Amino acid sequence: MALKKVIQNGKLRFEVFVKIRDKSGKQIGKRKRFDTEKEARMAEARLMVELDDDKAKAVWQHWITHVLEKYRVEYRYSTYLNYKHCLDKWFNPIWKDKFVADIKPSDVHRVIFEDCVHVSSYTKRGLLKIVKRVFNIAIEEGLLVRNPAVGIRVRCAEAHQAVLNKNEIEILLREAKKKDHQFYPHWTLALLTGMRSGELYSLRWSDVDLVSGKITISKAWTRHNGEGPTKTAKNRIYPISSQCRKFLEELRAKSEPNSDFVLPHMWEWQQGEQAKILKSFCEEIGITPVKFHDLRATFITQMLNNGVPLSKVMAIVGHSSLKTTQGYLRLSGKDIEGATEELKIEIPQDEVAYDNVVSLIRR
Repeated sequence: MALKKVIQNGKLRFEVFVKIRDKSGKQIGKRKRFDTEKEARMAEARLMVELDDDKAKAVWQHWITHVLEKYRVEYRYSTYLNYKHCLDKWFNPIWKDKFVADIKPSDVHRVIFEDCVHVSSYTKRGLLKIVKRVFNIAIEEGLLVRNPAVGIRVRCAEAHQAVLNKNEIEILLREAKKKDHQFYPHWTLALLTGMRSGELYSLRWSDVDLVSGKITISKAWTRHNGEGPTKTAKNRIYPISSQCRKFLEELRAKSEPNSDFVLPHMWEWQQGEQAKILKSFCEEIGITPVKFHDLRATFITQMLNNGVPLSKVMAIVGHSSLKTTQGYLRLSGKDIEGATEELKIEIPQDEVAYDNVVSLIRR
Protein backbone atom coordinates (compact mmCIF):
# COMPACT_ATOMS: atom_id res chain seq x y z
CA MET A 1 0.00 0.00 0.00
CA ALA A 2 1.19 3.50 -0.73
CA LEU A 3 -0.12 7.02 -0.34
CA LYS A 4 1.58 9.95 -1.99
CA LYS A 5 0.92 13.58 -2.86
CA VAL A 6 0.53 14.46 -6.53
CA ILE A 7 -0.19 17.66 -8.45
CA GLN A 8 -3.06 17.30 -10.90
CA ASN A 9 -4.12 20.30 -13.00
CA GLY A 10 -2.24 22.55 -10.61
CA LYS A 11 -4.11 21.15 -7.60
CA LEU A 12 -2.71 19.04 -4.75
CA ARG A 13 -4.31 15.60 -4.60
CA PHE A 14 -3.62 12.38 -2.68
CA GLU A 15 -3.02 9.17 -4.61
CA VAL A 16 -3.55 5.71 -3.16
CA PHE A 17 -2.07 2.59 -4.74
CA VAL A 18 -2.73 -0.85 -3.31
CA LYS A 19 -1.85 -4.29 -4.62
CA ILE A 20 -2.35 -7.91 -3.55
CA ARG A 21 -1.89 -11.37 -5.04
CA ASP A 22 -5.05 -13.27 -5.95
CA LYS A 23 -5.57 -16.99 -5.34
CA SER A 24 -3.70 -17.90 -8.50
CA GLY A 25 -0.68 -15.88 -7.41
CA LYS A 26 -1.24 -13.11 -9.93
CA GLN A 27 -0.55 -9.61 -8.64
CA ILE A 28 -3.39 -7.12 -9.02
CA GLY A 29 -3.62 -3.51 -7.96
CA LYS A 30 -5.76 -0.39 -7.88
CA ARG A 31 -4.92 3.28 -7.97
CA LYS A 32 -7.21 6.17 -7.00
CA ARG A 33 -6.87 9.87 -6.29
CA PHE A 34 -8.66 11.98 -3.70
CA ASP A 35 -8.97 15.66 -2.81
CA THR A 36 -8.16 15.21 0.90
CA GLU A 37 -5.75 13.02 2.86
CA LYS A 38 -8.58 11.84 5.12
CA GLU A 39 -10.53 10.46 2.12
CA ALA A 40 -7.38 8.79 0.85
CA ARG A 41 -6.61 7.14 4.20
CA MET A 42 -10.16 5.77 4.44
CA ALA A 43 -10.03 4.46 0.86
CA GLU A 44 -6.61 2.85 1.26
CA ALA A 45 -7.85 -0.01 3.42
CA ARG A 46 -11.20 -0.24 1.62
CA LEU A 47 -9.45 -0.85 -1.72
CA MET A 48 -7.67 -3.85 -0.23
CA VAL A 49 -11.07 -5.43 0.40
CA GLU A 50 -12.31 -4.57 -3.08
CA LEU A 51 -9.29 -6.25 -4.67
CA ASP A 52 -10.35 -9.64 -3.36
CA ASP A 53 -11.94 -11.79 -6.09
CA ASP A 54 -15.33 -11.56 -4.45
CA LYS A 55 -16.37 -8.83 -2.03
CA ALA A 56 -18.40 -11.39 -0.09
CA LYS A 57 -15.15 -13.37 0.29
CA ALA A 58 -12.97 -10.60 1.69
CA VAL A 59 -10.05 -11.94 3.74
CA TRP A 60 -10.08 -11.00 7.44
CA GLN A 61 -6.62 -9.37 7.45
CA HIS A 62 -7.64 -7.03 4.60
CA TRP A 63 -11.03 -6.35 6.09
CA ILE A 64 -9.78 -5.60 9.60
CA THR A 65 -7.22 -3.15 8.21
CA HIS A 66 -10.13 -1.26 6.67
CA VAL A 67 -12.12 -1.37 9.93
CA LEU A 68 -9.21 -0.13 12.03
CA GLU A 69 -8.56 2.72 9.63
CA LYS A 70 -12.22 3.64 9.89
CA TYR A 71 -11.92 3.75 13.69
CA ARG A 72 -8.66 5.71 13.54
CA VAL A 73 -10.24 8.44 11.42
CA GLU A 74 -13.71 8.58 12.97
CA TYR A 75 -13.19 7.89 16.68
CA ARG A 76 -11.00 9.03 19.53
CA TYR A 77 -7.41 7.86 19.31
CA SER A 78 -7.70 5.93 22.60
CA THR A 79 -10.69 4.00 21.19
CA TYR A 80 -8.69 3.13 18.08
CA LEU A 81 -5.71 1.97 20.17
CA ASN A 82 -7.93 -0.21 22.35
CA TYR A 83 -9.58 -1.89 19.35
CA LYS A 84 -6.25 -2.40 17.59
CA HIS A 85 -4.61 -3.92 20.67
CA CYS A 86 -7.48 -6.35 21.32
CA LEU A 87 -7.87 -7.40 17.68
CA ASP A 88 -4.12 -7.80 17.14
CA LYS A 89 -3.73 -9.90 20.25
CA TRP A 90 -6.75 -12.19 20.16
CA PHE A 91 -8.44 -12.31 16.75
CA ASN A 92 -6.04 -11.36 13.93
CA PRO A 93 -3.46 -14.15 14.51
CA ILE A 94 -6.22 -16.79 14.31
CA TRP A 95 -8.46 -15.37 11.57
CA LYS A 96 -5.97 -13.45 9.39
CA ASP A 97 -6.29 -15.77 6.34
CA LYS A 98 -9.94 -16.62 6.91
CA PHE A 99 -12.73 -15.17 4.77
CA VAL A 100 -14.96 -12.86 6.82
CA ALA A 101 -18.08 -14.60 5.48
CA ASP A 102 -16.72 -17.99 6.61
CA ILE A 103 -16.36 -17.03 10.29
CA LYS A 104 -19.03 -18.90 12.26
CA PRO A 105 -20.44 -18.46 15.78
CA SER A 106 -18.35 -21.49 16.81
CA ASP A 107 -15.18 -19.61 15.74
CA VAL A 108 -16.13 -16.63 17.90
CA HIS A 109 -17.06 -18.93 20.79
CA ARG A 110 -13.69 -20.69 20.53
CA VAL A 111 -11.70 -17.46 20.77
CA ILE A 112 -13.73 -16.08 23.69
CA PHE A 113 -14.03 -19.23 25.81
CA GLU A 114 -11.01 -21.34 24.82
CA ASP A 115 -8.24 -19.04 23.61
CA CYS A 116 -9.09 -16.45 26.28
CA VAL A 117 -9.56 -19.02 29.04
CA HIS A 118 -7.07 -17.35 31.41
CA VAL A 119 -8.47 -13.80 31.20
CA SER A 120 -11.22 -12.40 33.42
CA SER A 121 -14.89 -12.57 32.48
CA TYR A 122 -14.88 -8.76 32.18
CA THR A 123 -12.09 -8.92 29.59
CA LYS A 124 -13.96 -11.64 27.69
CA ARG A 125 -17.09 -9.51 27.66
CA GLY A 126 -15.09 -6.54 26.38
CA LEU A 127 -13.54 -8.61 23.58
CA LEU A 128 -16.93 -9.95 22.58
CA LYS A 129 -18.31 -6.41 22.44
CA ILE A 130 -15.47 -5.30 20.16
CA VAL A 131 -15.80 -8.20 17.71
CA LYS A 132 -19.59 -7.76 17.58
CA ARG A 133 -19.11 -4.16 16.50
CA VAL A 134 -16.60 -5.21 13.83
CA PHE A 135 -19.08 -7.70 12.37
CA ASN A 136 -21.82 -5.06 12.46
CA ILE A 137 -19.66 -2.93 10.14
CA ALA A 138 -19.35 -5.95 7.84
CA ILE A 139 -23.16 -6.16 7.73
CA GLU A 140 -23.48 -2.43 7.02
CA GLU A 141 -21.05 -2.72 4.11
CA GLY A 142 -22.61 -5.82 2.59
CA LEU A 143 -20.07 -8.49 3.50
CA LEU A 144 -22.40 -10.33 5.89
CA VAL A 145 -26.11 -10.80 6.41
CA ARG A 146 -25.82 -12.03 10.00
CA ASN A 147 -23.48 -11.23 12.88
CA PRO A 148 -21.78 -14.48 14.02
CA ALA A 149 -21.12 -13.01 17.48
CA VAL A 150 -24.82 -12.42 18.21
CA GLY A 151 -26.25 -14.87 20.71
CA ILE A 152 -22.97 -15.46 22.52
CA ARG A 153 -23.04 -14.27 26.13
CA VAL A 154 -20.41 -13.80 28.80
CA ARG A 155 -21.76 -13.81 32.34
CA CYS A 156 -19.99 -11.50 34.77
CA ALA A 157 -20.50 -10.97 38.46
CA GLU A 158 -21.61 -7.41 39.10
CA ALA A 159 -18.56 -5.26 39.71
CA HIS A 160 -18.31 -3.84 43.21
CA GLN A 161 -18.52 -0.06 43.18
CA ALA A 162 -16.56 1.42 46.07
CA VAL A 163 -17.97 4.61 47.58
CA LEU A 164 -17.33 6.62 50.73
CA ASN A 165 -20.04 7.18 53.31
CA LYS A 166 -20.65 10.61 54.84
CA ASN A 167 -18.34 9.99 57.79
CA GLU A 168 -15.53 8.77 55.52
CA ILE A 169 -15.88 11.84 53.28
CA GLU A 170 -15.35 14.06 56.32
CA ILE A 171 -12.32 12.02 57.43
CA LEU A 172 -10.75 12.11 53.94
CA LEU A 173 -11.08 15.87 53.53
CA ARG A 174 -10.08 16.65 57.12
CA GLU A 175 -6.94 14.49 56.99
CA ALA A 176 -5.97 15.66 53.49
CA LYS A 177 -6.26 19.29 54.54
CA LYS A 178 -4.40 18.70 57.81
CA LYS A 179 -1.51 17.07 55.93
CA ASP A 180 -1.64 19.69 53.17
CA HIS A 181 -1.90 16.91 50.58
CA GLN A 182 -1.26 18.13 47.04
CA PHE A 183 -4.46 16.45 45.84
CA TYR A 184 -6.68 17.95 48.56
CA PRO A 185 -8.27 20.56 46.21
CA HIS A 186 -8.78 17.93 43.49
CA TRP A 187 -10.52 15.49 45.83
CA THR A 188 -12.64 18.24 47.33
CA LEU A 189 -13.85 19.56 43.99
CA ALA A 190 -14.52 16.03 42.73
CA LEU A 191 -16.70 15.33 45.78
CA LEU A 192 -18.49 18.67 45.49
CA THR A 193 -19.24 18.47 41.75
CA GLY A 194 -19.15 14.81 40.68
CA MET A 195 -16.95 15.78 37.73
CA ARG A 196 -14.75 13.20 36.01
CA SER A 197 -10.98 13.48 36.40
CA GLY A 198 -10.50 14.61 32.80
CA GLU A 199 -13.24 17.24 33.16
CA LEU A 200 -11.57 18.63 36.27
CA TYR A 201 -8.23 18.68 34.43
CA SER A 202 -9.75 20.84 31.67
CA LEU A 203 -11.72 23.12 34.00
CA ARG A 204 -10.75 26.78 33.57
CA TRP A 205 -11.75 29.83 35.55
CA SER A 206 -13.55 31.05 32.43
CA ASP A 207 -15.93 28.07 32.86
CA VAL A 208 -16.82 29.17 36.41
CA ASP A 209 -19.46 31.87 36.83
CA LEU A 210 -19.76 32.68 40.52
CA VAL A 211 -22.27 35.45 39.78
CA SER A 212 -24.88 33.16 38.23
CA GLY A 213 -23.69 30.22 40.34
CA LYS A 214 -22.96 27.86 37.44
CA ILE A 215 -20.05 25.86 36.06
CA THR A 216 -20.06 25.01 32.34
CA ILE A 217 -18.58 21.56 31.70
CA SER A 218 -17.71 21.24 28.02
CA LYS A 219 -14.23 19.71 27.80
CA ALA A 220 -12.26 16.74 29.07
CA TRP A 221 -8.60 15.72 28.88
CA THR A 222 -7.02 12.28 28.51
CA ARG A 223 -3.40 11.23 28.16
CA HIS A 224 -4.00 9.60 24.77
CA ASN A 225 -6.39 12.11 23.22
CA GLY A 226 -5.38 15.39 24.82
CA GLU A 227 -8.23 17.85 25.31
CA GLY A 228 -11.53 17.21 23.58
CA PRO A 229 -15.27 16.95 24.26
CA THR A 230 -16.73 15.30 27.36
CA LYS A 231 -17.30 11.53 27.44
CA THR A 232 -20.83 11.91 26.02
CA ALA A 233 -19.74 14.80 23.72
CA LYS A 234 -22.39 16.98 25.37
CA ASN A 235 -22.01 20.15 27.41
CA ARG A 236 -23.71 20.40 30.79
CA ILE A 237 -24.21 22.85 33.64
CA TYR A 238 -23.33 22.25 37.28
CA PRO A 239 -25.24 24.45 39.77
CA ILE A 240 -22.70 25.68 42.33
CA SER A 241 -23.64 24.81 45.93
CA SER A 242 -22.88 27.16 48.81
CA GLN A 243 -20.03 24.92 50.01
CA CYS A 244 -18.63 24.68 46.49
CA ARG A 245 -18.83 28.47 46.08
CA LYS A 246 -16.93 28.98 49.33
CA PHE A 247 -14.25 26.48 48.27
CA LEU A 248 -13.87 28.01 44.79
CA GLU A 249 -13.51 31.50 46.25
CA GLU A 250 -10.75 30.23 48.57
CA LEU A 251 -9.08 28.43 45.69
CA ARG A 252 -9.23 31.53 43.51
CA ALA A 253 -7.68 33.67 46.22
CA LYS A 254 -4.73 31.26 46.56
CA SER A 255 -4.14 30.66 42.84
CA GLU A 256 -1.59 32.47 40.69
CA PRO A 257 -2.84 35.80 39.26
CA ASN A 258 -2.59 34.64 35.64
CA SER A 259 -3.67 31.06 36.32
CA ASP A 260 -6.03 29.76 33.62
CA PHE A 261 -6.84 26.36 35.12
CA VAL A 262 -8.84 25.96 38.33
CA LEU A 263 -6.70 23.06 39.61
CA PRO A 264 -2.91 22.66 39.41
CA HIS A 265 -1.70 20.13 36.82
CA MET A 266 0.76 18.03 38.77
CA TRP A 267 3.01 15.49 37.06
CA GLU A 268 1.28 12.59 38.86
CA TRP A 269 -2.08 13.68 37.44
CA GLN A 270 -0.69 13.97 33.91
CA GLN A 271 0.72 10.43 34.18
CA GLY A 272 -2.57 8.94 35.41
CA GLU A 273 -1.37 8.25 38.96
CA GLN A 274 -4.33 9.97 40.65
CA ALA A 275 -6.25 6.73 41.30
CA LYS A 276 -3.29 4.99 42.95
CA ILE A 277 -2.47 8.02 45.10
CA LEU A 278 -6.01 8.36 46.47
CA LYS A 279 -6.32 4.64 47.20
CA SER A 280 -3.02 4.66 49.07
CA PHE A 281 -4.02 7.69 51.15
CA CYS A 282 -7.39 6.12 52.06
CA GLU A 283 -5.61 2.98 53.28
CA GLU A 284 -3.22 5.15 55.28
CA ILE A 285 -6.04 6.93 57.16
CA GLY A 286 -8.18 3.79 57.59
CA ILE A 287 -11.20 4.42 55.33
CA THR A 288 -12.59 2.54 52.30
CA PRO A 289 -9.79 2.45 49.69
CA VAL A 290 -11.42 4.22 46.77
CA LYS A 291 -9.93 5.42 43.49
CA PHE A 292 -10.34 8.87 41.95
CA HIS A 293 -13.33 7.94 39.77
CA ASP A 294 -15.07 6.53 42.85
CA LEU A 295 -15.38 10.10 44.16
CA ARG A 296 -17.85 10.69 41.33
CA ALA A 297 -19.82 7.61 42.43
CA THR A 298 -19.71 8.93 46.01
CA PHE A 299 -21.11 12.28 44.86
CA ILE A 300 -23.96 10.55 43.01
CA THR A 301 -24.92 8.26 45.90
CA GLN A 302 -24.83 11.15 48.38
CA MET A 303 -27.12 13.20 46.11
CA LEU A 304 -29.59 10.33 45.84
CA ASN A 305 -29.40 9.60 49.59
CA ASN A 306 -30.34 13.22 50.26
CA GLY A 307 -33.45 12.97 48.10
CA VAL A 308 -32.33 14.70 44.88
CA PRO A 309 -34.55 13.39 42.03
CA LEU A 310 -33.01 10.87 39.66
CA SER A 311 -33.52 13.09 36.60
CA LYS A 312 -31.67 16.02 38.21
CA VAL A 313 -28.73 13.83 39.24
CA MET A 314 -28.57 12.45 35.70
CA ALA A 315 -28.44 15.99 34.24
CA ILE A 316 -25.79 17.22 36.70
CA VAL A 317 -23.36 14.32 36.21
CA GLY A 318 -23.96 14.03 32.46
CA HIS A 319 -25.13 10.43 32.14
CA SER A 320 -26.41 9.72 28.63
CA SER A 321 -28.81 7.05 29.89
CA LEU A 322 -31.17 7.04 32.88
CA LYS A 323 -30.31 3.37 33.33
CA THR A 324 -26.76 4.35 34.33
CA THR A 325 -28.02 6.69 37.06
CA GLN A 326 -30.51 4.06 38.26
CA GLY A 327 -27.57 1.75 38.96
CA TYR A 328 -26.35 4.25 41.56
CA LEU A 329 -29.86 4.43 43.03
CA ARG A 330 -29.61 0.72 43.75
CA LEU A 331 -26.12 1.24 45.17
CA SER A 332 -27.35 3.95 47.54
CA GLY A 333 -30.29 1.82 48.72
CA LYS A 334 -32.59 4.86 48.53
CA ASP A 335 -35.13 3.05 46.34
CA ILE A 336 -35.79 0.41 49.03
CA GLU A 337 -35.43 2.62 52.09
CA GLY A 338 -38.05 1.82 54.77
CA ALA A 339 -39.53 -1.10 52.83
CA THR A 340 -38.68 -3.66 55.54
CA GLU A 341 -40.92 -1.83 58.04
CA GLU A 342 -43.81 -3.44 56.15
CA LEU A 343 -42.77 -6.88 57.43
CA LYS A 344 -44.82 -6.29 60.62
CA ILE A 345 -42.88 -8.99 62.48
CA GLU A 346 -42.92 -8.50 66.26
CA ILE A 347 -39.92 -9.67 68.27
CA PRO A 348 -40.92 -11.21 71.64
CA GLN A 349 -39.97 -8.95 74.56
CA ASP A 350 -38.25 -10.21 77.72
CA GLU A 351 -40.77 -10.85 80.47
CA VAL A 352 -40.49 -8.42 83.39
CA ALA A 353 -40.23 -10.11 86.79
CA TYR A 354 -42.66 -8.57 89.31
CA ASP A 355 -41.91 -10.90 92.32
CA ASN A 356 -39.60 -8.43 94.07
CA VAL A 357 -42.02 -5.57 93.60
CA VAL A 358 -44.94 -7.55 95.09
CA SER A 359 -42.92 -8.76 98.04
CA LEU A 360 -41.80 -5.23 98.91
CA ILE A 361 -45.36 -3.98 98.91
CA ARG A 362 -46.47 -6.77 101.26
CA ARG A 363 -43.80 -5.80 103.75
